[in-house]
Amino acid sequence: MRTVFVVTRHADAARLGPLLERAGFAAPVIAPEKLAEDDGTPRGDAVVLDLRDIPPNAFTLLTEAYAEAGGVLLALVAPEQLDRIGADLSIDDFVLLPANPEELARRVERALWRRHGIDTEHFVRCGALTLDLSNYRVTVDDEPIVLTFKEYELLRFLAMNVGRVFTREQLLNRVWGYDYFGGARTVDVHIRRIRAKIEIRGHRFIETVRNVGYRLVSEARGEGEE
Repeated sequence: MRTVFVVTRHADAARLGPLLERAGFAAPVIAPEKLAEDDGTPRGDAVVLDLRDIPPNAFTLLTEAYAEAGGVLLALVAPEQLDRIGADLSIDDFVLLPANPEELARRVERALWRRHGIDTEHFVRCGALTLDLSNYRVTVDDEPIVLTFKEYELLRFLAMNVGRVFTREQLLNRVWGYDYFGGARTVDVHIRRIRAKIEIRGHRFIETVRNVGYRLVSEARGEGEE
């Protein structure tokens, strides 16, 4: 199940959480202060951010940080705030308040599809590699692949940001969390195990970008290439 954080302190926006859950999302409602505790980028598939709670300067910083992290970001906008939605703003979409929950759910789905290729059945497809997000299943050429939980989470994160390069430190932070004290070798070990399981029949999905980190592509061209 995909997770959509609703970030607000307003009752009219908070009610969207349960309504999004009826549409098939996990939709926890959190206060804006929680973003500061979580480095501004909650670990979900998408964030719906109430623009009424965020000053203009802080909102620009948040949108840039979330875009850098590869997340999908939508804004809830009061009519008098429309002038803050510029063409260069780093958000995927916005909904005018009072928000229609069905419209919001469709906009979230469309944003996820544009950014990550997640279809309406909650699948991420990268060439022969398929992740079933609803059932935590991975297949290559329709053959089931058995992964540990952390292997799945790491592969899922890379697949949700296909083509983007992440350093080992970024992967540690995003998959294991900031309170994890393991070193970069933890990432290398998990990448090696994932490769051994999914790179079958000549497929190569994970590229090593020398002196930087890793990225996932539909079909990797060869280790160390960029």
